[in-house]
Amino acid sequence: MFKKKITILMVCTANICRSPMAQGVIQKIIQERGLKRRIKVDSAGTHVSRAGTRPDLRARQVASGRGVDISRLKSRMLEASDYERYDYIVAMDRENMRRLAQECPPENKHKLSSIMDYSAVADVPEVPDPYFGNLTGFERVIELLEPACVGLVNSILERHQVT
Repeated sequence: MFKKKITILMVCTANICRSPMAQGVIQKIIQERGLKRRIKVDSAGTHVSRAGTRPDLRARQVASGRGVDISRLKSRMLEASDYERYDYIVAMDRENMRRLAQECPPENKHKLSSIMDYSAVADVPEVPDPYFGNLTGFERVIELLEPACVGLVNSILERHQVT
């Protein structure tokens, strides 16, 4: 059983596409499973140009079409204190993983992972950035994120022996 709330931080570049979509997908999973009091998820970006920005309209549309509401989320920059504050720090792609690994204090490197490591169905190593493309790119992102986020939550539950 959990002794404290488990915290997850989803990380992408600008925190307006992939990581808020991942945050929303996980929030939906934990809500459906009755885990809201046990798991908390947030998102941040490594290169946020304007903190407080809502997710990209295309991300909101695609997420909403899957029953995921990310309309109230706001972008924020990854902070040095996040490495201590969160139990799981999950990168959307290799470049963000590289940056996290460079900046993360050695004692917290065990918290870092890539979201696609948790996917049992996708054979791609990262979630592509859809920002400069069309709606199809955002649809691909959520198709990759849904099973990966289920895998992440399942991994957390197994690791912490929650039934």
